[in-house]
Amino acid sequence: QVQLVESGGGLVQAGGSLRLSCAASGSIFSINAMGWYRQAPGKQRELVATITTGGSTNYARSVKDRFTISRENAKSTVYLQMNSLKPEDTAVYYCNADLTPLVRGGVRSDYWGQGTQVTVSS
Repeated sequence: QVQLVESGGGLVQAGGSLRLSCAASGSIFSINAMGWYRQAPGKQRELVATITTGGSTNYARSVKDRFTISRENAKSTVYLQMNSLKPEDTAVYYCNADLTPLVRGGVRSDYWGQGTQVTVSS
């Protein structure tokens, strides 16, 4: 059973910082790209940032130069350092991993964490 467990969300004032973590655990054969998505109330889930196994990154325009995604492959963990937070960053943040489980007939697919709330007050 594969699990993605996020941590690090919370309440912060505008201009503040938070660091999210997401660890993948269970029977995993390989992990490809990992990333963060977010969903604000009444809005669709949107990409925040992704990172490949080799460290190539991609950011949404709205967070570029404020957020930094990183990962530790040995720990199957991805991080999101969020600086200069704005009220519009308020959302539930979801961790995502493109991975292949180590099970008979395992198929490479997307796995999601349960989400962590980030609230930025003005």
